[in-house]
Amino acid sequence: MLMASKSKRDFRNLANITETASTSRILNLAHVHSQSASDPDYGIKPFFRNGKLNKAVLIKHTLRPNELELFQKPRRSATKIIMPFDPNDLRLGGEAFFINQYGYDRSIRALLSTSDGQGQTDMETLAVLDTLPSLDPFLLRESLARKGIQPAACYLRISANDISSMITFANQEIERLINIAYQDGAKAASMRFTGKILSDSLDKELEPLKATLRLSPSQFADGIFSWRGFLYFKWRHLDLQSELRAVIDGLAKYQPIGLIDAEVKELLTTVRPRLAKRILTALGNVGNILHHYDASYAALIEGHDPGPFRQFLLDGPKMFFELGEHVGILTHIASFWSYRMSGGPARRLTPLDYADTLLDFDESLSCVFIGD
Repeated sequence: MLMASKSKRDFRNLANITETASTSRILNLAHVHSQSASDPDYGIKPFFRNGKLNKAVLIKHTLRPNELELFQKPRRSATKIIMPFDPNDLRLGGEAFFINQYGYDRSIRALLSTSDGQGQTDMETLAVLDTLPSLDPFLLRESLARKGIQPAACYLRISANDISSMITFANQEIERLINIAYQDGAKAASMRFTGKILSDSLDKELEPLKATLRLSPSQFADGIFSWRGFLYFKWRHLDLQSELRAVIDGLAKYQPIGLIDAEVKELLTTVRPRLAKRILTALGNVGNILHHYDASYAALIEGHDPGPFRQFLLDGPKMFFELGEHVGILTHIASFWSYRMSGGPARRLTPLDYADTLLDFDESLSCVFIGD
């Protein structure tokens, strides 16, 4: 098995997510196992067929300088797989490796070798995960569904309220286009159209849009998938602004539990203002990318010019990854902060764990940060 070097800090960070389920950067299948193993669907529709892999922790990881040489092609981040020694106690650590690092194919095939070919399905699932900018449950569900992979709902928790809110938001966004395309009965058509965008059902009802934009079937399918992602990220961006304001406010106020030595105190004095600045900059980058989408959509709706929106759909997959990487990191920071730093004294981190957490946030943002 390939082993990624692990420091004491790595093990502390792994312990800090012991009780954490999935975030946009973490897919904690060990936690899912502990919470949902008795769910009938857990075994009937597993995330991975391989039992050990189905208790792994997967992390979208910002590569450190010494990790870049593990890959043939340059990349800013990678998908790390951690195989816990004990899924019920992540403090004990585990074996760790990256998808598509040197030697990955040989090692993963050895891990997944089965007599019935189920290992191939798991390899396809891993390949999908590595192409995504984040491990957001909505993106995972949609992306895996495109490949015919549909794990049980317990693996990808998405609340009914979030789904309803997302569909309402998408309806409002798309209704202007439907009013032009369908005129009478626009609202009912909008609901049907949104459902198809959100479910990836690209049937004949969408043919007029594909013809108007002069796109091939594959271009249209990829573009619509990216559009769906943009709608989701635009919806998340609205909540992120208030969630991250709470993080920035908290950076100035949060007090870890226990004595802070001089070295950690100096580190916190340096990293907290830098992290706040990077959060604001990354949030601004998200707004700029979404503005590009808004401008192309407005040209189609208000100017009746399909050219910019056609180009958006063609460029969508590339912009989708950049946007998803930004939103994924920011969502992880917001959700982890809310989970670990907003509780009472009993949940407070030690100074060292707090410093490690902020450094992890800071390093994550460094791959998308432009300028200091």
